[in-house]
Amino acid sequence: MSFWDGIRFTLGSGCPPAILYNQLMSRMVQCVKLGRELAGLDEPPFDTELGQKIYENVSADAWKMWAEHSKMLLNEYRLQPWKPEAQQFLVEQMQQYFFGAGSLLPKEFVPPPK
Repeated sequence: MSFWDGIRFTLGSGCPPAILYNQLMSRMVQCVKLGRELAGLDEPPFDTELGQKIYENVSADAWKMWAEHSKMLLNEYRLQPWKPEAQQFLVEQMQQYFFGAGSLLPKEFVPPPK
């Protein structure tokens, strides 16, 4: 689907104007996590090389997924985010989540019932 086809599809879908405006004005990225072109982040999440790589390659939707996943990691591993070891662990998991084989789930993790 071309850009203009997407606009015609969106305009014809009864999408509220504010949402349409945000979709049209968003910076688009080819998301490495979700495998398609989606709206990117508004700014790099960190002032590092990894932050820039995420900004260029990760969609806002995938970043929201990471935020939820990182909460699970913090809780399941009982991490204290102010400690350097926990921060390093989360950075490693983030790199795996977006650019590697995926972040590992704790052995004891049981997904919540739907």
